[in-house]
Amino acid sequence: MSKRKSINLTKLKSKVDESRQATLSKFFPSNTTDNKAKTSKSTEVQVINIDDSPIKSTPPRKIPPFSQKKRPREENVSEHDSSKKKCLGVSPDSINGKISPDDGQQPQCSSKVTLNESTILKLKQFEPDLNREKTEISIEQFKKRNLVTADNAANNKSKRSDSDSDDDVIVKDDRLSVFSHLPKHAQSSSSKGKSPINKQTKTKYTPLEQQYVDIKNKYPDALLLVECGYKYRFFGDDAEVAAKVLKIFCHLDHNFMTASIPTHRLFVHVRRLVSAGYKVGVVKQMETAALKAAGDNKSAPFTRQLQSLYTKSTLIGEDVNPISGETTGEVAVEEQVSFLLCVYETPPDKTKQTCIGILAVQPSTGDIIYDCFNDDDTRSELETRITHIQPAEILIPCNLSPKTEKIIKGIIDIRIRLERQPEEHFEYEQAFQTVSDFYKSDAKCAGKIQEIINLPKPVISCLSGVLVYLKDFGLSQILKLTGNFCQFSTKSLYMQLQTSVLRNLEVFQNLTDGKEKGSLFWAVNQTVTRFGGRMLKSWLKKPLLSAKHILDRQEAIHELLRGKNAQVLANLRGSLSQTPDLEKGISSVYYKKCSVLEFFFVCKSLIKWSEDVQLITKQLDGTLSSEILTDILNDIPQLLEDVKSLLNALHENNVRDKEKTNLFSDESLFPTVQRRKQEIKDVEKEMLDHRRTVRLILKQPALDFTTVLGTEYLIEVKNKVSHVVPTDWLKISSTKAVSRFHPPFIQATYKKLNQLREQLKKDCDEAWLQFLGWFEDDYQKYRKAVHHIATLDCLFSLSLVARLHGYCRPKVNENEVCINIEQGQHPVIQQILQGSQQFVPNDTNISTDETKVMIITGPNMGGKSSYIKQVALITILTQIGSYVPAESAQMGIVDAIYTRMGASDEIYKGRSTFMVELQEASDIMLKATPRSLVILDELGRGTSTHDGVAIAYATLDYFIKQVKCLTLFVTHYPVLSELEQTYPNIVQNHHMSFMVNEDSGDEDSSNVVTFLYQLVSGCAGKSYGLNVARLASIPQDILNTAAKKSQEFHNLIVMKREREEEFRNIYSTEDTKVLYQSLQNTSAMQ
Repeated sequence: MSKRKSINLTKLKSKVDESRQATLSKFFPSNTTDNKAKTSKSTEVQVINIDDSPIKSTPPRKIPPFSQKKRPREENVSEHDSSKKKCLGVSPDSINGKISPDDGQQPQCSSKVTLNESTILKLKQFEPDLNREKTEISIEQFKKRNLVTADNAANNKSKRSDSDSDDDVIVKDDRLSVFSHLPKHAQSSSSKGKSPINKQTKTKYTPLEQQYVDIKNKYPDALLLVECGYKYRFFGDDAEVAAKVLKIFCHLDHNFMTASIPTHRLFVHVRRLVSAGYKVGVVKQMETAALKAAGDNKSAPFTRQLQSLYTKSTLIGEDVNPISGETTGEVAVEEQVSFLLCVYETPPDKTKQTCIGILAVQPSTGDIIYDCFNDDDTRSELETRITHIQPAEILIPCNLSPKTEKIIKGIIDIRIRLERQPEEHFEYEQAFQTVSDFYKSDAKCAGKIQEIINLPKPVISCLSGVLVYLKDFGLSQILKLTGNFCQFSTKSLYMQLQTSVLRNLEVFQNLTDGKEKGSLFWAVNQTVTRFGGRMLKSWLKKPLLSAKHILDRQEAIHELLRGKNAQVLANLRGSLSQTPDLEKGISSVYYKKCSVLEFFFVCKSLIKWSEDVQLITKQLDGTLSSEILTDILNDIPQLLEDVKSLLNALHENNVRDKEKTNLFSDESLFPTVQRRKQEIKDVEKEMLDHRRTVRLILKQPALDFTTVLGTEYLIEVKNKVSHVVPTDWLKISSTKAVSRFHPPFIQATYKKLNQLREQLKKDCDEAWLQFLGWFEDDYQKYRKAVHHIATLDCLFSLSLVARLHGYCRPKVNENEVCINIEQGQHPVIQQILQGSQQFVPNDTNISTDETKVMIITGPNMGGKSSYIKQVALITILTQIGSYVPAESAQMGIVDAIYTRMGASDEIYKGRSTFMVELQEASDIMLKATPRSLVILDELGRGTSTHDGVAIAYATLDYFIKQVKCLTLFVTHYPVLSELEQTYPNIVQNHHMSFMVNEDSGDEDSSNVVTFLYQLVSGCAGKSYGLNVARLASIPQDILNTAAKKSQEFHNLIVMKREREEEFRNIYSTEDTKVLYQSLQNTSAMQ
């Protein structure tokens, strides 16, 4: 027997165990402790025996296989721990702190384990003190770990491991892990396997995590989805964001939080993330299992690359915009404007004018808008353009001036994403070089480069910034379509409508809740297609100034309403209802980001339109009176004549199966695909020829291959004769009756076949991109055809509204600026009140040759603001070529509409309510021309009565004498009505009529005002504000007090006016007796 010694259990320490994790047995007793020891009340120290004799002298103990009594486990000392102690050469003396240098026992391992000073110090922290009882552990000396996210990842990279398994690890930077605050044992599970060690961080990544980190370092501002088999995974902070936005589960996996979505729902979740304002990147696997197995990197992780980036303005491609799903009703696609707007400015000149350049690109439709203009400190011109364009993203340089950045931040909300780029991309010298290189690289654009370099310098800078930005999204080629460039501020073509006008007139959004319902667009929008609705919006933003173009649209509407071919043309509206968003569809094809099914639906729809138009043309009775409709019907078949050949190049059945390997009807156009298919046929023939050998071996002449669960070329053998199967055959599967095998030849050949099939898919993908290039050559023709279809949709919409609500065709007078409306109605209120109340129509007659100014007074809530908005909206409808809500109308061409309405401050710009009023009025004074329509609603109410009256009087006087434009001026100041006497042929007083029902009481608060909403001549004597207070349920006591005070003020003003009249008479009389009598009367009154 070997020598045994007794040691104290409370002093037992294992250096090996403590280097792995400290064991505090005093505070955490083992479950395997003897029950008697647990229940014992004795305070004696428990003693156990440990054998410290040499290992080699102790023969291994053989335990019989059927022992009646198991050997008891010795006090928490496992066989695994014991073997570790023996391997490390730890003796009982060393455990007790008595390390003998002459022990003479050699460890069984080849290397010694030494403990450095820091490890010993950590071990001593857990050494129990026997002199006193402890109930807690001090943690003050431990260093706190900081929570670090993936955004501040270090640049030091590590080698990839040889496996894609999550159990294999790679060195990583611990600052990337969002779980560095977790205990060590929570992280150790992901640290199995050998991998290079980063001496700085001592932390490790799995191969998949390392791939994510590498891509995240390149795109730190993108939220990444990583393809992993049948799902897409999020990691780290991206996973937490996705869990919050998408309402999905997020959990810890190795070093990162992770969440996942199924691959077939990618487009849904990407759209949701983009709508929430994030830039989303899709990382896809670039190789298949079959090709990987045949390559040199079999054990390496799957290669993954960032394939797509998406933001609000770049949401294009089959991953996010499946037009096929839209046509079948599977996907609810939210309509939104998706312009990317770039803003750049030059330093102000001596006049404090800043030159600003803008470039707006809508990649989904191909529209490109540019402009260069001078702006003052208020940046009102920039604000107008942003409001008109309504961008989804704004791209600015990092060094934008505070004033411009302030206005941009004041305009944007959660619906607009702000993106910054380094200023060097916008510097003119580098920008010019970038733009030149881009257009010179394509031979098709080389001849058009002169048009581009002639653009203003700020626009060139914007073009460079947009070009650099869109390259990451693969959308920069849209800028090569120089024919799509259109200047915004073409004042000779379109009516000017500023931001405040669109807002105050509620053209696109109502002022109540900011929604579309209750706006002018809502009232006239009966479009069927999405791209038709977008065109109608553009018409409302830019009413025409050309009388000929206005009359052409009116004639087209007349043809659809009352023409002899109206019934025939109405059949085209049925075709519109079945049309997908072709504008976005052809753009997706142009970018080569469409799926096969999407391309099929786009081409199918275009062909149907060509056929329908040709059929309608044959049914027409004579010629059409409308030039627009004639051009549309003649152009569409010619523009789309090549689409059918593109569609015939595809097998329709395979298109619907989304199978590219048998997609093309003429594969001779793609020799690579044809050659690969021949290789596959050769391999398949070899495998079929091998059946003869198999039949001879198994002695079954009728034996044939079978396929089970996708595994092909299986040899099925009944189990009762399976003994005849050679031993080198691989058993794939079996049932109770049969077993299925692959012979060695089939194994090798089947593997080669699968590799060829995977390679064929890659070849077909390349052939598909080549095929889409043929569509790209005729993109401009197809875009023009889609523009014709959108125009037809808008004309049908306006004609339908005119028929439903009894609109009339206005007469357009190009030579005179006039607005003559008989029984006009507000187009929005008319539809809202339809069926419940009758809208009261009103007349309007103003012109530059006669009455130019209408001063409108009347009681509060009498309908003054609705009336002036009605006039403006009818003017806009006239100049987009629409019919108008009136019995008759004769309208001149107005070059702009300016409004000063409402009361609101702009705190973010540092402007009070009154300051906003005056700046808007000042802006109108500078920009209005004699051909403009100016609407001023209660100017001067934001200050004291005297100052307000003075400002309102002087402003109106300026418009009458200097600007000489058509003006509607709403006021509650009676003194302004005196301007009618000053300018009798220019100014007319009007008021909204009402009826006052006075009770027998003396208090003014008892008066009840009935609004008649009828515009009549003359000035209203009172505003009857107390009537509105009564309608607002102000308490009666307050109304009574206000009535008395109002009467006092009224009497005081009347008395002052009488005195002024008396003194005027006194100073004007020359009769001494009359003068003396007047003085006596005045003294008596005092």
